[in-house]
This record gives sequence, structure tokens and C-alpha cells, in this order.
Amino acid sequence: MRKFLILAAALTFASLAFTGPRPDSGPLPPAQARRITADVAKVTGPHSRSPLMVVGAGRANEGLRADWQAQLALTQREIGFRYIRFHGLLDDDMGVYKEDAAGNPRYNFQYIDALYDALLSMHVRPFVELSFMPTALASGDKTVFWYKGNITPPKDMNKWKGLIRALMTHWKQRYGEDEISNWYFEVWNEPDLKIFFTGSHQDYFNLYQATATTIKGVCPTCRVGGPASATPPFEKEFLQYVTANHVPIDFISTHIYAIKHGFVDATTGRVSTVFDTSPDAIVGRMRTSHENITHSAQPNLQLHYTEWGSSYTSVDPLHDQYLQASFLLDKIKKASPYVTSMSYWTFTDIFEERGPRFTPFYGGFGLLNYQSIRKPSYFAYKFLSELGTSDVASTDSAPGGPCSWITRTGDHQVQALFWDYSPLAPPADSDDQHFYNKAIPAAATKPVALTLNNLPDGNYKLTVYRVGYERNDAYTAYLHMGAPSQVTKQQVAQLQAVASGAPAETRIVHVVNGTFEQTFSMRKNDIYFVTLTRV
Repeated sequence: MRKFLILAAALTFASLAFTGPRPDSGPLPPAQARRITADVAKVTGPHSRSPLMVVGAGRANEGLRADWQAQLALTQREIGFRYIRFHGLLDDDMGVYKEDAAGNPRYNFQYIDALYDALLSMHVRPFVELSFMPTALASGDKTVFWYKGNITPPKDMNKWKGLIRALMTHWKQRYGEDEISNWYFEVWNEPDLKIFFTGSHQDYFNLYQATATTIKGVCPTCRVGGPASATPPFEKEFLQYVTANHVPIDFISTHIYAIKHGFVDATTGRVSTVFDTSPDAIVGRMRTSHENITHSAQPNLQLHYTEWGSSYTSVDPLHDQYLQASFLLDKIKKASPYVTSMSYWTFTDIFEERGPRFTPFYGGFGLLNYQSIRKPSYFAYKFLSELGTSDVASTDSAPGGPCSWITRTGDHQVQALFWDYSPLAPPADSDDQHFYNKAIPAAATKPVALTLNNLPDGNYKLTVYRVGYERNDAYTAYLHMGAPSQVTKQQVAQLQAVASGAPAETRIVHVVNGTFEQTFSMRKNDIYFVTLTRV
């Protein structure tokens, strides 16, 4: 009896223990609440991990930096992507290719080895983008980005094939055919844009055919694809070409960003972009790509979106805002059924297409900023990674379709991820660069009434995590700090504490008659991640 009384007292005390304000818990009339209801006992299938398959990074040489590798290690511990893709594997700063005085090729893969060994030690495989052209093998001098990646076709296709053959043979010897058969090999990056490839479409098709056949000649089971395109028509043109000419292909890859229109001033370098808030942004393009493959002569090809995000420029403050997190979840929820993977661009702000940046937050793509401060977008992926192994039957009365996932892991834990997506567009006389570079308070919206049915009765640990305006919102805290151009160690610690990801609430709840119910207050673009774990 004494043990029972002690346990009861402990549970009572634990049920009162929480951090942060407790959400409203009483039921609300249907008209006043958005309702999410799940039958935990009814599994609808395994939970898809496709959103977590691939993530992007800037370029290969950045991956040799200690801070870049430390950030990837953190990301892998807390999220765990399966593949990583980046530009510039064959750039001169990777020391891959030279020619002697007689014009004979010389190969050097030591930098690549150091990078790939590090990736594999962190349990992430390369999604190999074969770019850009080594200067000694290039047919011209046109380059792209601050780091001057050469964007011209090879001067000698046989020498290009020799480089690819040597590289594939090296990987096969170093890692084994069984390992590299699990990799993906993507030929070039956005060859349909002149800023990335000076050749014609046919020049790219020739480059792809030479590369794909060479890869298959060394490793028949290795997966090769392209065209890593920026525009929709090029996908279809490429697919028609490889089919008509019986060129090896295992997947289609392409890119999309949610930009309504953009502008780059060639004189000043000023970038202006306007975010596309339409419900079909991102989703429509991915659905169309899926349909193009399904209705083609090769309907079983995989579809990889090897770049995607809200904006294609690394100077868009929307990337830093709390609004980015709900955008990501909304698009992933709606688009992931159409794709094999959708690789967010990128995991880190250590990214030098425009050269080193001069402030800790600069509108960079990354889930993490320079100082490894977690952005709201980081938590969107972290919550996705912590969903369970099985989806369960659920309904969600959110306007425009479900904005939630309810999952379970065995019989011991249930996870509920839900959010509000209310995109904010710059006014007609503004753009992303001026609109999202300030604090944007969130208005209240309908609360969410969460009901989980058919749970085993008993005690559960309830844990609630939140992201939104001033909730794990490092950028807004940085703005309130005065947006210093350089941050002290103390300021970094303060911002990391603001975005620590600590629970907003933790307590013990008792489930009776198989049902858990709680109402959660919501503001626009808020995110909740709720877990119930049997104790």
C-alpha cells in the first residue's frame, strides 16, 4: 500500500510538472476548433521516409572544412539524412585533374577520398553530382559563382570518359561495388540554363550519354540519371532523348523553388525575389513531373527533386524566418507522394556561391546558420525524423487539406505533428529581401483539438514541442538583439538557448477508456510536435 501511495503521489507531482504555458485542455464546439482525430489502433501503412532521403550542400570543397563537418555531424545525430548532394566535385579546388606537358591526363582523388570517407563515417552516402569541368579539360573559360566553377563542355569527350572511368574504378576499389551500387550518379547541374552550361541541349545529351555508358561500363548496377534541370520542358525533352536512343537511365532529377518572379541587377548584383504563396506552388510541378514519367515509355523511373525550397537565392531572409518551417511541412506533406526524394537546398549556411557572407544571418539556405544556430526550418526536419514507423488513420479539418501526420512506433509511443500554414506574401510594391528582413508577429488562429482514440489505458509521458513566432525562432531573437553584423560568444549562446528545441510542456497523463484529448492554442504558422510514451 505504501509503495502504491508513493507512486500515486509521484504521478500526481509529475502531472503538474511542465515548462512554458500549458495549452487549453477543455473541449471546444466544432465551429471553434480545427479538429484532428486519429484511430491509433488502425495502421494504414509504413510511414514514408522520402522527405529525409537527401539533403543539399553548397560545394564539395566546403565539405573539407571542420565547421561544415561538425554541422553535418550534428544534423545526422538529430535528423539523419541518407544522402547528401553538392556541386563542384570536379572543380579545380578539389585537385582532381591535370595534364602533363604531353597532354596526358593525371588524376588525383585524395581530396575526394577525404570528403567521402568523412561522409560515410557520418552514415550519409553521396548523391554524386558530376560537375563542374576541370579547367584542364574544359573547352572554354566561362565560369559560375565566386569559386569559378567551369561551365563549358569537355574539350575532348574521350578524356572526359577517361576521367569518369578512372573515378568510378577508384571508388569501386576503395569502397566496393556493393557500396557504390547504393549511390546515385547525376550528370551535371541545370544544363538547361546558360549560367550553368554553355553548350546546347544536344551537347548536354552527348555529355550525358558518354557519362552514363561509362559509369555502367564500370559498375552495371550503379544508378545514373539527370538532367538536374531548372525548367519543366527540359525534363520531357531529356526523357524523350534517352528513350529514343536507348541511353542508360535509372532516375529523373530536376529542381523547383517557390518563386513567383525574380530579378538580378547585372550592374549592382542586387537580387530581388517574390515568394509564391499559391497552394499549388512546388506541389503542382512535382505532380506534373510524376505524371510525365508515368505516361512515358519508362514509367518506373525514380523521380528525385535534387533541389527545392522557398527561394533560389542565398540572400532571401524568408529562409531564416519562422514562416519557412510551416512552408516546408506543407509542401512536403502534399508533394512527397509524387517523388522518390525531395532534397532541401541546403543543410548549412556555410555556402559560398556569392563568396563568404558578412553577417551571422544573411538569408542563407541553411537549416543551420554559420554559428550552428538551429533555424525554425531545422526543427521542421527534426520533427519529421522523429515521427513513428507506421501511419495511423486520421482526419484533419484544416482548410485546404490535412496539415498533420499521426504515427506510432510499436505499442509504446504515438507521435502527432501538426501545423498551420498561412503564407504571407510581400505587398505589391515590395519583395522578399525587404519584407522578410524584420520581425513578423503571428496572429491567432483556430485552436487545434487533438483526439487520439484506441490507446491502451494507462499512464503516458506527454511531451509537447513548439515552433513559431518567438518559439524556437532564432532569427526574430537576433533582430530583437539589434541584428549585430558580428556576434559575440555570449550572443551565440543566447541565440542557441532561444532555439534549443526544449519541450514547451512535459507531464504525465492518464488515459482512460482509450482516449486522449487536448486542445492546443494556435497562431498562424505555428508547429506542434506531440508525443505520448507509455510509462
